Order: sequence, then structure tokens, then C-alpha cells
Amino acid sequence: MHRRKIPHTPVQVTELGFGASGIGNLYRTTSAEDAAAAVDAAWDAGIRYYDTAPHYGLGLSEHRLGAALHDRPRDQYVISSKAGRLLVPNNHPTGVDTEGFVVRDDLRRQWDFSRDGVLRSLEDTLERTGLDRLDIVYLHDPDDHWQQAADHAMPALAELRAQGVIGAIGAGMNQSALLTRFLRETAADLVMLAGRYTLLDQSALDDVLPTAQEHGKTVVAAGVFNSGLLSQNRPTEGMKYDYQSAPPELVDRARAIADVCERYGTTLPAAAIAFPRTHPAVINVTLGMRTAEQVRRNVELHARHVPNGLWDELRAQDLIRADVPIADEERRPRRS
Repeated sequence: MHRRKIPHTPVQVTELGFGASGIGNLYRTTSAEDAAAAVDAAWDAGIRYYDTAPHYGLGLSEHRLGAALHDRPRDQYVISSKAGRLLVPNNHPTGVDTEGFVVRDDLRRQWDFSRDGVLRSLEDTLERTGLDRLDIVYLHDPDDHWQQAADHAMPALAELRAQGVIGAIGAGMNQSALLTRFLRETAADLVMLAGRYTLLDQSALDDVLPTAQEHGKTVVAAGVFNSGLLSQNRPTEGMKYDYQSAPPELVDRARAIADVCERYGTTLPAAAIAFPRTHPAVINVTLGMRTAEQVRRNVELHARHVPNGLWDELRAQDLIRADVPIADEERRPRRS
């Protein structure tokens, strides 16, 4: 699997990444055996970029991912985690987490983008994963904490990067406007953009993507299925879009895109994975995976050829924006 270098850093990521929220029991229980098998399948398929966070399962994802990678050669893979939510004892547990993960709530999340909070978060992550270092650290969802994140958390990460403790730093969010500020105004090397450059939402063209190009920085695309609506060949009523039930008009739009995909010999989920990679600022697509079967399906979809003519047709039918830049996949720079 091809690798792409994060500019001005020593870090290279494979073009497909393993998102580890699912093995943290996002929405439903995943067994320890299935979680380990998923990481094994990803490794066997050549995936060498793995993303996790304390938020995912109140540390369960970090525990499981660290254990699954423990015996792998450390210099052969890249792992990212996040800072901004400390895990602290919960003095009023209800028995189950209330933020989407099927785990006990003996811990709770506490927002903290201070320097000390970031350092403590990273120490806790290293303890949970059992790893000696992290390759990439993102500030996680600092939507309501810009000032502290920009003035304290990012300088703390930059200092660790200068010391060689971290390879690359950035921020990860579901919105593009604030990520644009991180790229423009802070020491961030890259951002993880969730759901804002997809077949159904190209709003990142207005800010974060051109800013990344202007400043020689890069973007990791996540949430490319928009919470599920783009994950099946034929979208149906009741599917999710951005964590909510998809509005009927978006279901109709996804079906129209699926029709075009069929005419071009591909599928909606294959096109959803391929679409962000056509933008020159995007170096990786990271997909959530919880079982070996999901890994194998995603790898197969990622490997499918999606003809450039498909994007032209989608633009002609006003199903994607007319200003979507389409790079010839065969001529995009790669590192192996």
C-alpha cells in the first residue's frame, strides 16, 4: 500500500488508515477477539497508519490498539492519538457511557487544552497503549476551546515535536472553518477533517483545502461515508448522515450518485473512498473498522479503479460542486 509523506516531518502514512473508534465499542459491543482480528487483517493488507483517541470507549480503543500492535516492528507503522479530553474518575456513574460508546462509565471526559492537560493526556495514552511514543497527535474537537488550544495546547505539541518526541501535530474536527485557522495560524502540520469533503459535502473547498495547499500542509480525510449514508451500494431510508437520520433529500441525492456510479462500473462506497483522494491536499483516507471482514471490504473498495469520467459526470449533473478539482490518480505523487 502506497505511503505519503507529511511535508516537513519524518512521518509517512499509508493512503488508507485504520480508524479505531469501532474497536472502542462505538454504538455497539465489539469483542476483544474481533478487535484484535481487525488490526491483524489491516496489517496483513498493508495498512500502516492507525488512529485512536482517549475519547473512543473511554480508553478502550487505545488499550486494544496498543495490545494488537505491541509485537509489531515499531518503526514500520504510524499511530496517532488525540489530546483535549482527559479521562478522570467519574464520581456519579450510571453504568454506561452516554457519549455513544458501549462501555462502563467509571471514567468521564474532562475538557482540557492547557499545556499540563496535554502533557498528562499524552502520558496517559502511552500508558494505555503500552507504546513508547506517538507519531502524530491531534487536538481533538477544540470547537469551543480555540484560544486555549491555539495559545497553550499547540505550542506544547510543537515543543514535543521539536524535541523529537512526536513526529507531526495537528487538530481533528467535524468542521472545516476552525481547522483552517489551525493550518494558517498555528504550528500544525496537518489536520484530520471529518465529513466535510465527501460526495455529499464539499464545503472544505471554501477554506481548509486551499489553505492546506497555500501553506504546504496536508489533510487526512475521515468520515467519508458521512456516518453511513454513503457506505452501501443503494442508500435506503433510515440510514445515518452526520450521526442523525438522513433527510429524504440527501437520501435521494445519494441514490442519484449511486446510479451514476453503476453506469461507470463502480459503486457508491468505492467512489466515496476515492473522492477525497482526488484533491491534492489529501494524503490519506481513514476509515473506521471493527472486524476483519470490514477491513477486507474497505481495502477492496479502496483498491478499486474509479474512472475520472465519473467525477466529470457528477459535476455535469450538479451532484458535486463544479469547482471540485480532480487530479489524475495515475500522476499523483506517491511514496512507497
